[in-house]
Amino acid sequence: MGDLQRAVARFAERHGLQHGIETYALDLVAEVGELAKEILLATDYGRRPVSFRQELTDEVGDVVYSLLALAEACGVDAEEALRASLSKYERRLADRREAGSP
Repeated sequence: MGDLQRAVARFAERHGLQHGIETYALDLVAEVGELAKEILLATDYGRRPVSFRQELTDEVGDVVYSLLALAEACGVDAEEALRASLSKYERRLADRREAGSP
């Protein structure tokens, strides 16, 4: 498990923020929604070039926290999962010249 995932786990334990997997999953979806909203606001819903505010960084941090808390609750090493995904994308790019699912 990576340092960031360990830090999230310790933070949650220290502050009594440990929840069930369902709560973490819903929180992650909510945080991704808030990130998307910030991107929409940063472009005035696509009407102007992007101009990010500090809130974007805040929302990205919230998404990362929620994802790492979910990974911890599920017993998934997020760093190992990311490495496996990068390898999968490398294979797809080598085989088909695109990273997306077939």
